[in-house]
Amino acid sequence: MAAGCCPPSGRKGPASPQGPLTGGTYPGEVVDIPGGSALIGTDAPEIPIDGEGPLRRVRLKPFRMAATAVTNAEFGQFIAATSYVTEAERFGWSFVFWMQVPDAVGPTRGVAAAEWWRRVEGATWAAPNGPGSKGACHPDHPVVQVSWADARAYAAWVGGRLPSEVEWEHAARGGLGDVRFPWGRTEPDDTKTLPCNIWQGRFPEVNTGADGYVTTAPARSFQANGYGVYNMAGNVWEWVGEPYKLRSIRREARAHMAQRKGYKLLKGGSFLCHRSYCYRYRIAARTGNSPDSTTTHQGFRVVFDG
Repeated sequence: MAAGCCPPSGRKGPASPQGPLTGGTYPGEVVDIPGGSALIGTDAPEIPIDGEGPLRRVRLKPFRMAATAVTNAEFGQFIAATSYVTEAERFGWSFVFWMQVPDAVGPTRGVAAAEWWRRVEGATWAAPNGPGSKGACHPDHPVVQVSWADARAYAAWVGGRLPSEVEWEHAARGGLGDVRFPWGRTEPDDTKTLPCNIWQGRFPEVNTGADGYVTTAPARSFQANGYGVYNMAGNVWEWVGEPYKLRSIRREARAHMAQRKGYKLLKGGSFLCHRSYCYRYRIAARTGNSPDSTTTHQGFRVVFDG
């Protein structure tokens, strides 16, 4: 299983930490997620090296979760109130999917073994595809080009935090139990069954946009699951508040994990996922990335203690 849409990593540079920020109020809808016995993982992993299994039950306290990923408008309020500078802004560049790079940007450098990811100078949350792309920063779409530290800073500012993996999976299941997707067990396809924003066509050359979108969709789009949360599959990868570690260390996964030491966890897949290349828009699917990495398909949502 190729890594396809998964986030590139390995950026190193002079980014520096910023102090804690508080005082904001989350402006979006927040829904109640019941506690109790919560499922996490799967006994039928599609990508075992990612540590998708095993399926197990965990006791979980009730909590509240933002109904959507944090939007550009919401993140912009945070920036305006705090003058926070994101890591992409401090590094001066970020990763942009090749189809999203504006013509005016000129030649760019690709990522080894994933040439569809291009290094673009000046790509930030407010101009996600690089210079001249402020029009792509739609107010109601998920904010992208944010690092793990950026996501944590926003979450702390609104009095919340990033979810744990079990909280994320429990919310994504929407009360349906051991299902593959937030809507149940029905597999999306390229033509008729289109319950989420993922890739349709041949990755990475052709995206037909059959689901209505070729890049991000509005944060509140498609149908909410049983708990009232939107887009827990596809659209943007979501940072989780814990390290990327395997639930069980398999022999063949040791080198995989050694290369990802210090990575943070992401869940949910993105608009670049397709079953043939990155079948990670399943609830139990997972990936990791270096905490300073930023791309055009990574965002986050916040949770609040009940």
